[in-house]
Order: sequence, then structure tokens, then C-alpha cells
Amino acid sequence: MKSTQRPGHARTLRDAPALPPGVSALDSYRPYWAKRFGTAPFLPMSRAEMEALGWDSCDVILVTGDAYIDHPSFGMALVGRLLEAHGFRVGIISQPDWKSAEDFKALGKPNLFYGVTAGNMDSMVNRYTSDRKIRSDDAYTPDAAPDKRPDRAVVVYAQRCREAYKNVPVIIGGIEASLRRIAHYDYWSDTVRRSVLPDSKADMLLYGNAERALVALAHRLAAGEPIDTIRDLRGTAFMAPPGWLPGTGWAEVDSTQVDTPGPLIRHADPYAMQAAPGPESTEATTVHPIRLHKQKERLDRGRTVVRLPAYEQVKNDPVLYAHASRTLHLESNPGNARALVQAHGERAGLRDLWLNPPPWPLTTPEMDYVYGLPYARAPHPAYGSAKIPAWEMIRFSVNIMRGCFGGCTFCSITEHEGRIIQSRSEESVLHEIEEIRDKTPGFTGIISDIGGPTANMYRMACKDARIESACRRLSCVFPDICENLNTSHAALVQLYRKARSLPGIKKVLIGSGVRYDLAVRSPEYVKELVTHHVGGYLKIAPEHTEEGPLAHMMKPGIGTYERFKRMFDKYSREAGMEQYLIPYFIAAHPGTTDRDMLQLALWLKENGFRLDQVQTFLPTPMALATAMYHTARNPLHPVSRRKGEDVGTVRGGRQRKLHKAFLRYHDAENWPLLREALKEMGRADLIGNGKRHLVPAWQPAGTGGQDARKGPQKRFGARTPKPGVTRTPPGGRLKQGRK
Repeated sequence: MKSTQRPGHARTLRDAPALPPGVSALDSYRPYWAKRFGTAPFLPMSRAEMEALGWDSCDVILVTGDAYIDHPSFGMALVGRLLEAHGFRVGIISQPDWKSAEDFKALGKPNLFYGVTAGNMDSMVNRYTSDRKIRSDDAYTPDAAPDKRPDRAVVVYAQRCREAYKNVPVIIGGIEASLRRIAHYDYWSDTVRRSVLPDSKADMLLYGNAERALVALAHRLAAGEPIDTIRDLRGTAFMAPPGWLPGTGWAEVDSTQVDTPGPLIRHADPYAMQAAPGPESTEATTVHPIRLHKQKERLDRGRTVVRLPAYEQVKNDPVLYAHASRTLHLESNPGNARALVQAHGERAGLRDLWLNPPPWPLTTPEMDYVYGLPYARAPHPAYGSAKIPAWEMIRFSVNIMRGCFGGCTFCSITEHEGRIIQSRSEESVLHEIEEIRDKTPGFTGIISDIGGPTANMYRMACKDARIESACRRLSCVFPDICENLNTSHAALVQLYRKARSLPGIKKVLIGSGVRYDLAVRSPEYVKELVTHHVGGYLKIAPEHTEEGPLAHMMKPGIGTYERFKRMFDKYSREAGMEQYLIPYFIAAHPGTTDRDMLQLALWLKENGFRLDQVQTFLPTPMALATAMYHTARNPLHPVSRRKGEDVGTVRGGRQRKLHKAFLRYHDAENWPLLREALKEMGRADLIGNGKRHLVPAWQPAGTGGQDARKGPQKRFGARTPKPGVTRTPPGGRLKQGRK
């Protein structure tokens, strides 16, 4: 669906060839009248700040679960400054007390809408570990204080906004809302939950990087258009009456006809006329039947909506859940995606969740525009001297692109930012580095990172725009790198060279993860990276060594990693530097067996790796791996009751601990569990006190629980690495952070 351009807003597009007809560039709108107030040093968080700016009210109030840091790496700052650039007066309510609506009234009634987000992270991922244990800190809070946001913050904040001012539109967005935009499996409650939209009672959901939809929405509301009539913005979701269509010429198709899951188990007809159930009922209702187009005639994709199985169906049928997940991901390319609709039963009866196609990616001039806004590049002064870990981590880094075409099944980047890479210009990136050098306190001349979701997808794109717009692949690099993908690193190498040559810049490091299957195609890039941009350690994510788990992750084989490692070691030696790769691995991913983890442990030991912190698979909403975890089916292939691929999942606490223990085979606390498992697996030959053994037969006193017993304090398992193999760094351990 194309956005409707309101009269008087459009000017000449700066990057017209990259935008479809009827889609407005971000800087092509006539500014709102409040533009006369100018730019705020910080977006106000109090009435006193509003008064100092000469404001009597805010046009938009943004509510966030994060501390307010005026920097483009933080979503509320980015969209706040963007709305300000369009002339709107924007206030920030940061980490409000959610137990009442009082904090949500702090800036008064917004003239246009509340914008609500949980923050830069999903609130549940932020608060709980993969073992469902509460984290002791929050990196997005002053002094890392915990418990400053509620669970499922989007729902709670939106409801409090509604309580504060009933007639003000409430718009939800950010990664939590984006990844919960349809019925989804929720790991923390171990159940399928409804879309966050009906639960939050919000008027509209903006998913993905929503700058284009947000700007259009703000101008249309400011022009007096009611929120419940704005139904044509890409990247938005809203609730509609059953069977609602945007107009004449539209057709509705059943998703089971698009990607057949096989004979269906009979469920209650979601379009039958029944009494309205309670909120937890598994029966679906509606007010009238709807005809679905099941013909195979060609339909106009721009005027076709695909009906997913209803919430009540996917909640109770794993096959239909896996099918719905697959359909959602197949309909994710902005060039060919169709609208989606999913029925949700409620107290008032059945309503449809309507999901418009994904937003058009930003062009390079638009990316420059967004990242070039007048950010203060610092936390709000209200926090005083408090340390905010997330700010300390990124204060000297630069985001050069967004999006990821890797499609790793466990990752949320593709679902949120899309597969099309959106890159900033070289000039924009270099200017931001100069801004850091000149304006950021504490800068020592070292840029900690220039990257993004990955370090080395900058400027990469499909060679043919027509092919890209028609493509329905879930990944551009799996099972092999697409022949239509331009994998040149030339622009990135040039950017690196210019960045490190700027006056006052001593070193430019790469902190983002390197996609090594792309890197090995460019020896020039690897040499440049290793020689000039590695500060002793480089993060890399093979995730596993075995074919089964890697296939379910959509990751390349370990052979590609080893090829990159040989290049890394070669160029490190040539530069006369001792440098190390830090590999990331995932335990308990769907499709992983105990023997897969054993083989990974043996590989780690063979190569001299002793991981310190490790990551266990965390099923995040909407990810394909989460669908595997919940349904034990593989949505990477057509889902069928008769032929669909079953996926082994690791759900029990003991097995999850075992898989994690294999990654830390060297930790004496894990030895009793590993000994028991090795015996059960028929691999007791790996228990002993020799170099060929994985775990020793003895147990140091005070370790391993009731199995602990005294034994010699000799250190086993520290085999000398082979020549050419990256060695364990001094101290003997490699740290892995949260992912």
C-alpha cells in the first residue's frame, strides 16, 4: 500500500530514483507552525524546561522505559529530534512510575499524541535472563539500577497514558511493540499471547524503524485528520472490524492457500456467529461470515491482504503457529509484501488486527538527515553525575548503517530493521566522528566502533533493484551467498582509511560483529581490518560447529570461520601483532542435540578456547527460532502436518544446563553433570586425567556440589594450540557478553 501524500507537503525529492511514486522523503514536508520555537538544548522532561522554551504545551509526548540520552543510538532521542525538526514540540517522560497515571500527566496533555516505547530493548529481555532469572542491573538506567520499568512496559505505559488523558491518541512502537505485532509465543509465560496492540488498547502500532510513518502520521494528525481514519501508512498496524477492507478492488486470500500447512485440525470457526467469550477463551467469534478468495488467479499484490490463522487457532495449534510465522517472514520484503490480517477474539467480540506492508527503507540522504540532527550527544542533565552503562558503551561509537540480510533465525534485527541495508554517506559518518572529537567529554582519540547490526554490510545491496523487489528469500547469504548480492567491501575500506586519517583520531576500532562469510571474499578488507582496526580482540559469531544447529540458525559452516581465522592470523603476523578472535556460541538452540554440544566442546578444547561467559538460546518474540522452539516444527520450509520437518528442542532445565556446561567444559562446577552425561551418551572414554579427555575423573574440593571430592590440583584440558590456531589470550579465558 502506498502512503497518501497530503496536498501542500511534497517538494522535489532529493533521492527520487530510490523512492517509489507517492512516497515522500523525510525532509519534504512543510514544517508545523511551532517550528518558530527553534531547537531545544534537550527535549524537555519537566514543566520548568517547557516554560524556559516558551512552550505552553507539547504537541507530542514520548514515553520511554530508558533514561533519556540525546544521541541517535537511542530511539526516543532520534524520533524526538526528527519530530522537532518538523516543527513539533516534543516532550520526554523517561522511566515514569507506572503504578499510577500521575507521572504521565507531568508535561500536561499532548496536543497530538502519546508515543510509547519500552526502550531500546524488549522489557522482558532487559529484565530476565535466558533461564528466567531476574537480572541485577539495567544498562539503560542511571547507575544501572534495576526495576525502573515494568514487565511488558509497552502495555503498562499505554494503559497509563489512556488513564491520564482518555481522548489523546496513543501510538506504540519500538522493538518491543515491533516484535509483538501479531500473536506471538511468549517465553516468560510459556504461552501464545495476543498482539500487543489490543492488549495495550493503543490506537496504532508502528513497527520497524518507523521514521517515515511517524512523520506522516504527525503531520496528518496536525492537519485535523482523525486517528481512526488513517489506515494507509506502511509499517503500521491497527484494529479493524471483521472483514474490513480499505476499499473497492481489494481481495482477501487465506494464508493456508498461499503456503499450505496440510489438512487442518478442525477448530471452532473463527467467523461463526457466537456469543462473545471472555478474554482467555479459546473460542473465536465474529458478527458475520467473511468470504476468502481461494482461487489461484493472479491478484494485485498491492490490493491483496493475506489472512493468517486467528489468534485462537495459533494459540492451540503448533502447526498453524509455525505456518503463520513462516507467512509473516515471507511477507517482509517492502517490494512485494502484502498486508496481513489476523482475527483476535475480545470481550466485545472479534476484531481484526490489520498489518500494513513494511515501511520503505530510508535512502542515504534520509539516513544522513536523521543522523545529522542537532543531538546534544549526552544524557539529560537531570541525571547529574550518574553513570548510564549503555551510554558509556556507545558514546565514542558511530552507527553507519541499519538492517541485516543475514536472517539468522535467533536474531531480532531482521524482523525489526528489515533485510535491506540502509547506509549513511561517507561525509555524514566522518562529520559525526569530528563531532565526537570536538564535543564529547572524555574523548581520548579512540573511536570504539563504526558499524551497526553487523560491521561489514555497509553499502551492500542487490545488484538489480527489480530482482530485489521480487525476492522472497529469508536470507541473502544462506545456504549460500546469493549471486545477485553485491559483496564489495571497497566503500567500507575507503571509509576506514578516511576515518583514521582525521586529525585528532588515534585509532578507529571495530566493535560490531564481523560477518566472516562476507569478509573472506575480500582479502583487502580483512587485511585492512586486522592491521588497523582490531584492539587486540575481534568479536566473531560462528555460533556452533555442527551442521544441524547451523542449518536451523541459517549460519555458514565452521569451515568458513576457519578460513577467516587463517586470514586473521596471517595478517596479524604480518603486522607484527598478537591478536585474538573472540568467538560467540549459542547453547540449547533448536535443532541442537547433546552430541552436537559434545562435538562443539571437543572443538573448543582442540583449539584452546575456554569461554568465560556463555549464552543460552533465548526465544524472543517473532523470531523463526522461537517458532521452532514453541512448535518443534521448522518454518524455514513449508509447514505440513504430514511432511513438515520436526525440530528437536531443548526445553528442560537439566538439558539446558548440560548444553551450557559443554561450552564451559573447563569449569569444575560442571564436571559432575558432564561426567553423568558422557556416561549416558556412551562416551565415558572422554573422562580421565589425560590431555585427550574432556573432563577429569577427580573433583576439586568445594566444587561440583555433592559429587565434589578431593583430588590432585593439576590443571587439565589446557592443550597447546596448533600452529595457525588462535590461542587463548593471557588469563586463559574469553568473555562473551549478553546477546
